[in-house]
Amino acid sequence: MKKKLRLGLIGSGFMGKTHVFGFAAAQRVFDLPYEVELTCIADVTMAQAEAACTALGFENATDDWRKMIDDPSLDVIDITAPNALHKEMALAAIAAGKHVYCEKPLAPLSADAREMAEAAERAGIKTQVGFNYLCNPILSLAREMIDAGELGEIRGYRGLHAEDYMADANGQFTFRHDPAGGGALADIGSHALATAEFLLGPITRVLGDCITVIGSRPDGKGGTRTVETDDVARAFLRFENGANGSIEGNWIATGRKMQHDFEVYGTKGALSFSQERFNELHFFSTSDAKGRQGFRRIEAGPDHSPYGRFCVAPGHQLGFNDLKAIEVAGYLEAIAGVRPEPFNFRAGLRIQTLVETIQKSSRSERWLAVDGA
Repeated sequence: MKKKLRLGLIGSGFMGKTHVFGFAAAQRVFDLPYEVELTCIADVTMAQAEAACTALGFENATDDWRKMIDDPSLDVIDITAPNALHKEMALAAIAAGKHVYCEKPLAPLSADAREMAEAAERAGIKTQVGFNYLCNPILSLAREMIDAGELGEIRGYRGLHAEDYMADANGQFTFRHDPAGGGALADIGSHALATAEFLLGPITRVLGDCITVIGSRPDGKGGTRTVETDDVARAFLRFENGANGSIEGNWIATGRKMQHDFEVYGTKGALSFSQERFNELHFFSTSDAKGRQGFRRIEAGPDHSPYGRFCVAPGHQLGFNDLKAIEVAGYLEAIAGVRPEPFNFRAGLRIQTLVETIQKSSRSERWLAVDGA
């Protein structure tokens, strides 16, 4: 008989639903140490919370997240609320002895993220930050190939996360435009940074360039608000292993829906990947015969764990929600003590530190060292 783990979710929007799908799928795909019970969901209004409760299969609903956190029967608090609320909610959950799963970015400022990470570590709380793109088996394969020396000495890296959901200049000012923690770099460039370090290890120095393209947006009340955050952010990078490269975060990339891409160049070969076709990895090897050289496609399949948990045949492809299920499975195993936390609050702090260092570099127009590198 599996142990019960009672879950409280804050937020019923897109990411809230995605987390619920992840918990539901993970329990059926993996042999997990817990049976997760969807106990309570909180949202801004009771009407929203009750609608989500019915639609997503929770036992109870509330419009008071503080009351939910105080419920002694809950074991895990899952936070998918707007970024500025993460710190208060997470610290309250930690103080109440709950494990905490929080969407990225962990907090608007690295000082806040540090406070959250240290509080969790002092309390012995297991934490997880939602960077589920890193759970793709193809990314693990890429890292294995790099670590095994199949690309030789790594010379260069290019990373990009581009979407177009802010491309319309008439789009309304949102919490993502808040000067504290907002902007394309924090929102989606953070994924590019996480992938870069996942593949190549620590980034030690950065030179950033953060640009506001759309200077004002409708405020939803008949007026406009000045935008101070970046629409496009780029940074040159130096890695601890001697490699150099660049990343870009861009939310006004017209026509792009999910261009989370990377290229790695080494002395013996290269890799190329696009999230828009994220079941494929393209590999170039200099050992191929002349006249036969070119990038060849490696297609995801059961040989790339845990793909086989979802499908027994290659070419059938995983989806976005499957990556969230893999993330959830890793977190539940960490709570049970089976494995280390896959991407905890300390790792979330690391990404926020990189983001802020790039922002500072952009303002000062010079290279900066990354703290803790």
